[in-house]
Amino acid sequence: MKDILKNYSGIILLLGGIAVGSLIGIFFPDVVNYLKPLGDIFLNLLFVSVVPLVYFAVANSIASVEKGGKFGKIIFSTIFTFLLFILIAALFTISVVYFFPTEALPSNSQEIMENSAPESWGDRIVSFFTVSEFTELFSRKNMLALLIFAFLTGTASRKAGEAGAVFRAFLASGYEVMKELLLLVMKVAPIGLGAYFAFQVATIGPQLFGFYAKPLGLYYSSGIVYFFVFFTLYAFIAKGKIGVRQFWKNNIYPSLTAISTCSSFATMPSNLQAAAKIGIPDTIANIVIPIGSTLHKNGSSMSSIIKIYVAFLIIGKDFFDPMNLLLALGITIFVSIVAGGIPNGGYIGEMLMISVYQLPQEAIPAVMIIGTLVDPLATVLNSTGDTVAAMFVTKISGQKFEKPKEFAP
Repeated sequence: MKDILKNYSGIILLLGGIAVGSLIGIFFPDVVNYLKPLGDIFLNLLFVSVVPLVYFAVANSIASVEKGGKFGKIIFSTIFTFLLFILIAALFTISVVYFFPTEALPSNSQEIMENSAPESWGDRIVSFFTVSEFTELFSRKNMLALLIFAFLTGTASRKAGEAGAVFRAFLASGYEVMKELLLLVMKVAPIGLGAYFAFQVATIGPQLFGFYAKPLGLYYSSGIVYFFVFFTLYAFIAKGKIGVRQFWKNNIYPSLTAISTCSSFATMPSNLQAAAKIGIPDTIANIVIPIGSTLHKNGSSMSSIIKIYVAFLIIGKDFFDPMNLLLALGITIFVSIVAGGIPNGGYIGEMLMISVYQLPQEAIPAVMIIGTLVDPLATVLNSTGDTVAAMFVTKISGQKFEKPKEFAP
């Protein structure tokens, strides 16, 4: 019993915080506004700590890779894995909606979407990859630009040779310091996530029982199947039976964090810790997981298909027309990879969908509501999928798993 409490104390405390928060959200909804600041404070601490961690983790990993061929193989394996997993998730969801069709979903035409200032595609591409000021890099709103800068910094420090030794040591030291900082912040996770979960249950929960129950039920049922079946399959391919046991043993905490925060970014620290406990090499985990938090989204892939399917139900068109399916796969890849690096990228993906299919305005509210309500499970699939993707990359890139690391509870 002592060993169980020692090994699972963090998970038990987090579950306790979420359970208490859920009960408060259900039975005392008027109290959640007073609790929400606690959740916001925790998330803010987490976000400002994760941003420098991402920079140091990616730059240090690239700087510490000894052979350029090895680095290239890891990157190629990462891109291949991301695309493969996203397409599998999309095709699985298409098969689900085909075999388990749902009725047309009524839309609420009175709901109004907030219109952002018009912006050209050229401006979007520029802001997608870069920022105009150095200080803007260290913002979670510009994660892709930060990742690119970290890549370039790590590559430059490698090319600098002996002259860059001190800087490479700085990157390695910064990474270790930021890891310890994250561990300190996560000590208060049960309180912060419990407060945030109370707010979610009180505000979003009731909507789950409205007109959107059927498509939401379809998404949640297929998402849960994908979560357990496909992630188990990926872990088995990567590391056999022991890999399956290690993945699920260490995936509990990240999953609870994801469902509480609805943020892949906030789940990243627990994913990195889980990767270390599984034995994924740091050179792979510190590349795949930070990049994956922005550009690898299994849950978004599945929700994209569901939203397109619902939009077609609303207007009475055939979703399963071959051309429509091909376009759906293309939009899904964009939403899951490209739009993931853009602030409010989900809305951009939805507008792309409306534009490509030339759908009427009445489809927009329903699509946006579904996108909001599937967010908890989508975040779990998006974020924890990065850990199993790192396992898969380790396998196909020919790297060896290391001895699992342990952390103090």
